[in-house]
Amino acid sequence: MHALIRIANLAAGRRRERGFTLVELLVVLAILALLVGVVTPQVLKYLARAKVDTARIEVQNLGAALDLYKLDMQHYPTQQEGLQALIEAPPGAAGWNGPYLRQKKAPNDPWGHPYVYRIPGAHGEYDLYSLGPDGNADASGQKPLVANW
Repeated sequence: MHALIRIANLAAGRRRERGFTLVELLVVLAILALLVGVVTPQVLKYLARAKVDTARIEVQNLGAALDLYKLDMQHYPTQQEGLQALIEAPPGAAGWNGPYLRQKKAPNDPWGHPYVYRIPGAHGEYDLYSLGPDGNADASGQKPLVANW
């Protein structure tokens, strides 16, 4: 008799050790899906804001490098020289004391587009701005998302 009770208890214990039921798994998956649905938009919003902040800082750093270039050369780089003049000495640049940036080539904005440098600028001695996430800030006619003016 004791042997039968013992076998029944062992079998019941094994049933409890087998794992989770389908309902329990579905509840856990539903909770995870709810968390992902709530958290993901917030993370994406912070990521977008971080890219804009990064572009603003890079435009400020490029502006400072352009000012250092002007101190040495008595003028900003020409349109043809572009931002690459901050990294490599343009032909015939006797007073060039660079490189003014540590990169090997002119940097791109956080969205992968090159920064736009225009001299003379419509808003100052030069215009420096990012094309933004969609890459067509020039076409909109509005002020770019990130600019030096």
